[in-house]
Amino acid sequence: ASLCFGGSDIFASVRENSPVGQFISNINIAADPGANAVRLCLSGDDADWFYLEGTTIRLNSSATKVLDREQVQGSMLVAELVCYEGDVVQGHFRLLVEILNENDNRPNFLQETIQPFTISELTAVNSVVFTVKAFDADRDMITYVIDRSSPDAWFFRIDLPNSGNVVLDKPLDYETRTHLKLIMWAQVESNTVEKFNTSAVLIINVKDGDDQYPHFLPCTPVSPGVPVCMNPTYTANITHKHQDEVLEFSPGPIRAEDGDRGIDTPLIYTILSQVDDRLKYSVASVLVRVLYDNTFPPVFNRTTFKGFIIQSSSPASIVSTYGNKVLQVKATDRDFSDSQGLNPNIHYSLQPPSGLYQVTQGGVLIARTNQLKAFDRHILQQVMARDEESGEEVSASVDIEVLQRGQT
Repeated sequence: ASLCFGGSDIFASVRENSPVGQFISNINIAADPGANAVRLCLSGDDADWFYLEGTTIRLNSSATKVLDREQVQGSMLVAELVCYEGDVVQGHFRLLVEILNENDNRPNFLQETIQPFTISELTAVNSVVFTVKAFDADRDMITYVIDRSSPDAWFFRIDLPNSGNVVLDKPLDYETRTHLKLIMWAQVESNTVEKFNTSAVLIINVKDGDDQYPHFLPCTPVSPGVPVCMNPTYTANITHKHQDEVLEFSPGPIRAEDGDRGIDTPLIYTILSQVDDRLKYSVASVLVRVLYDNTFPPVFNRTTFKGFIIQSSSPASIVSTYGNKVLQVKATDRDFSDSQGLNPNIHYSLQPPSGLYQVTQGGVLIARTNQLKAFDRHILQQVMARDEESGEEVSASVDIEVLQRGQT
């Protein structure tokens, strides 16, 4: 009988990354290759992955030659075991060794799924806005996770962790955020101690949608940080002399802009005489005041007014003339001849403001009597009379003497 009798094809398995000398299989033949004229040899494309130790087949790996399932075609090592008696071939046996997979590779995102992209601010909440995909060379299941420490993570969520589908969780607003930044993780599902994962930074550009009303300028926000404007009231003054002239308004000119800055739709201006039923519009008030012809400036009837005040403990007293009448520093305006020169738009003030005196809008001077000293003399350099509509001003001085109590 042949000494190679009893041999058969060998089917075995070995884990990738196994060390040199890892047991593969025993060889069942009748003779002992070390004690008889029997010789065993390995041949074939993958024979160099093995070596023989008596009737035992072991893995022939090294630090520079690592068994990696992802690098082997078909994930199977195939060799042939030949049994010789002398120089005569007595048996051929196939050696088929399956390489068992281990989780030793990080997943990689497909670059086309993590490029910057754009979504509209009008995108409905709870809709899938984008999908990321990663590939794992070990072909393990991959779980996708949003990094909650990323600045804009609260806008999104993932309902099915293995799908890569990212869902819009909060409404977008182009007027407050035009770009979003998100960190995504792809993690391999495995039973190994080490969990391989990788991350990617996604940039999402928010596209402006037509969801804002136009507003007049200047825009005054209703409250800090709220992109809603209170429309101004535009004012202009005219007289009967204004004919076919462009009015100058304050603040001006009258101008509005589209609330959707990214769209900037052209606007149409109209003067309303009834309610406008268009979908998006904004209304501002315009006040046109018809004034007297401003031909003459206001004037005082003297350059210096004189008066006195008697010292007392009273907190306030009216300054009098030496004829024992109330001292009034009144300006007149010849544009108001119908009302004896009384211009209701004149405003009185002291320049610079005084800590001892104040002037009423009737031109009456009031003194803080309990802060005055007898025999003092005060010169109020400028009592200003200003026409609030024309902006014209006139000034006069006031000479005030403080008399002792009981003095004539």
